[in-house]
Amino acid sequence: MRKFYLITLMLFFFMQINKKTEAQVFAPNEKLVLIDSSFSFTEGASTDKAGNVFFTDQPNNKIWEYDIAGKLSVFLYPARRSNGMYFDAKGNLISCADEHDELISISRDKKITVLINNYNGHVLNGPNDVWVNRLTGGMYITDPYFQRDYWTRQHPDARLNGEKLYYLPPGKKKLVMADNNLIKPNGIVGTPDGKHLYVADMGVGKTFRYSIEADGSLKNKTVFINESSDGMTIDDKGNIYITGNGVTVYNASGDKIDHINVPEKWTANLCFGGKNKDMLFITASKSLYKVQTLVKGVE
Repeated sequence: MRKFYLITLMLFFFMQINKKTEAQVFAPNEKLVLIDSSFSFTEGASTDKAGNVFFTDQPNNKIWEYDIAGKLSVFLYPARRSNGMYFDAKGNLISCADEHDELISISRDKKITVLINNYNGHVLNGPNDVWVNRLTGGMYITDPYFQRDYWTRQHPDARLNGEKLYYLPPGKKKLVMADNNLIKPNGIVGTPDGKHLYVADMGVGKTFRYSIEADGSLKNKTVFINESSDGMTIDDKGNIYITGNGVTVYNASGDKIDHINVPEKWTANLCFGGKNKDMLFITASKSLYKVQTLVKGVE
């Protein structure tokens, strides 16, 4: 009986250790690597198919590229004050450019196409972050209001009636309201199968989860976690990465499974990059960091 008890106890502890190992996304004692800290404010981390990472230095109106060979260079200047970005299935870099409150598409040869710049004829608050459903081409855009010193206006267009989440259907030039019951939507990411969308609302300090319908509309809105985020990403296990105070990782059930501190005032955005998409790149205040992970990105 005692032998059976010991075997059961050992098996229990082994399962717990194994469970913890599976839950972790950062290897034990893994350290952040500082790539560069000469920027004013980094944002918009996104990666292309090859694993090259693109990010913005919005105050300096630049989009930077950190390629898989470790070379850092300016990809686009001026960049229309690009903020949040995401690559579409064709390799175009989709950017929330709030110099003129537009959503733009940037080709690899740096040709810029304006996709939208209004909602029902009204100037947007300032497109902030975007997620592209690569299966359909539909795009979801968060539109909070953050006053910029380069704007001539000093307040949002009251006819927008607040800060919303919009949807741009594939091939269309007119935004559709996706959720008009948010206070200050910001970070956004969807699952690669196109079935679910996560949107952070900084106005209420929560992140919501939606089901995506065939027509792009959103249903079954639920609270995913009681925490908001500036930018978000997702890995191949379905874990969601939240920014702000370092990087916090939640599994698909909303359980906190990992965290890594970032020695900056604010962590704004992040993405997976590198040849194997197993390196997490983090834009935080004046810096760009990277850290090795045990998982892979799906962007």
